[in-house]
Order: sequence, then C-alpha cells, then structure tokens
Amino acid sequence: MKKKVSGNSIYLAVKGGAFVLTAFFVLVVSFAALTPLGLTPETSEEITTTSVEPISRPTVIEQVEAPIRIVSKNIGLDSSIVNPASRKIDDLDRALLSGAVRYPGTAELGTDGTMLLFGHSSYLPIVRNQALKTFNNIQKLEQGDIIKVYSDSKEYRYQVTNVEQANAAADRIAIENAGRYVKLVTCNSFESKEDRFIVTAVYVGVYEV
Repeated sequence: MKKKVSGNSIYLAVKGGAFVLTAFFVLVVSFAALTPLGLTPETSEEITTTSVEPISRPTVIEQVEAPIRIVSKNIGLDSSIVNPASRKIDDLDRALLSGAVRYPGTAELGTDGTMLLFGHSSYLPIVRNQALKTFNNIQKLEQGDIIKVYSDSKEYRYQVTNVEQANAAADRIAIENAGRYVKLVTCNSFESKEDRFIVTAVYVGVYEV
C-alpha cells in the first residue's frame, strides 16, 4: 500500500532543499571573497605540515693558515708560536727562545696531517726568559683535555688522545698524514734531555674569534 504524500510535505522538502543550496552558495561566495584577504581559516593539514626552519650558524670557511698561539687552560699554557722556514738546529734553537715552534714542513691550520710543535720546559725556580717554560707540565694533560691553536682570525680546537714519555735518543715521533692532529713535544729536563714528553691531540672543530 503506497503512502500518500501531502502537499505540505512536498513543500517542506522543497523548502529544505532550497535552504541547503542557499547556505552552500553563501558559504562558497564568502570563502571566495575572504581568501584574497587572508581571512579564511587554515585547514588541519596545513597546520600539521607547517614547520619552523632551524636557524643555521654561519659556516666557518677554512683556509691554510699559520698557527700563532697555543692555549690549554688545564695546565696554564698560553704561548705564541713561531713558524721558522729553516730546519737548521741553530735556527730552531733561536726560535725556541720566543715560544713554541712549529717544525717546518709539518701541517698548518686548515690542512690534513700532523702539526708538530716543540717547546722548552724548565722546572728551575727562576728563569729570565719565560719561553724556557713554554711546555712545562704538558705531561699532566689527560685524555679529553682541550688544546686551542689560534690563527689570526680563528680558533682551532684539538682534544688530547694520548700522553707518553719516549726516549729522546732512540724513539722517533710518529707523524700521522690521515686526519688532523697536533703533537706537543718537550724534553723532560732542560739540560740532560734524556727523555721527551709527547702529547697527541685530534682536531675537533674550528671557530671564529
């Protein structure tokens, strides 16, 4: 048996459909009008996918530089570095009277290889030239301690990996070519020079100063 549909029901259905269409039309027109003004709400997808880019630090541009200063707060080391061109013993001895000395031909800052630095150590109570105490107590450095080597504009950091005592006459100093290292070398006494202390540190970073 078919259900009879009254005229009022048809009228309401038509009226309801017209309302939905009208509301939809108003929504579309409103959205179109507000979008250029930036007044429309963001969708959930836009909110979840938007992220803030991290602020990156300026890149430090490395270049080949001569070392001019060495510092290690752990042992109170703070000395200038001399970069002589000559390997003659007399010339190196004179350079050592001004501070630490980079052995000619070993690595400079900003290059791979090993930078070999020599320095006097003297445990005399009184010395007129403080360069005679440049590398006092380097044997007291420990693994993990930081050594800073400076150029004119940058600070190069090295972390101590090894401290050893070697025979000054028999043992040779190992020079690594792969990677970046600094080695500090001094004799265990100012006069007899029986043994030498050798500190090896690996490069960990460079910073603007």
